[in-house]
Amino acid sequence: MAVLLKDLITLDNEVFSAYAFWAGVLVIKMLLLSILTAIQRIKTKTFANPEDLMSKHQKVKFDNPDVERVRRAHRNDLENILPFLVIGFLYVLTNPSVGLAVNLFRAVGISRILHTIVYAVVVLPQPSRALSFFICLFVTVYMAIQVIFAAL
Repeated sequence: MAVLLKDLITLDNEVFSAYAFWAGVLVIKMLLLSILTAIQRIKTKTFANPEDLMSKHQKVKFDNPDVERVRRAHRNDLENILPFLVIGFLYVLTNPSVGLAVNLFRAVGISRILHTIVYAVVVLPQPSRALSFFICLFVTVYMAIQVIFAAL
């Protein structure tokens, strides 16, 4: 029996509801990294634009390691969360198993939060960052493969 699109893209569908929840969490997390970048810039007086300088004695700087670490974490989010948002939505349309889909979305969300924590907040040595990165990567690739097979 074919499932109608209107039955998949509704908050009554547990899979879509889980996707919407984790997508919202991850978007908020990415936005918070913008704020964390600004906090680091103010704290270290590292500004990339002349109009942001707090006094005439300051100079534009691009090389503060604390600011750059947060910026790299933010960039990593853009490189990983944005593909998840697209493929996760398409994965919902494949009508996957509820338990599997909910746990895949949960794995991506938690791994991305942990990635930010161990990369930009409380810096921990490898393999902590690599593990959290690869969990998200593998889940996103798995969902992409499922979407491709469903589209054949």
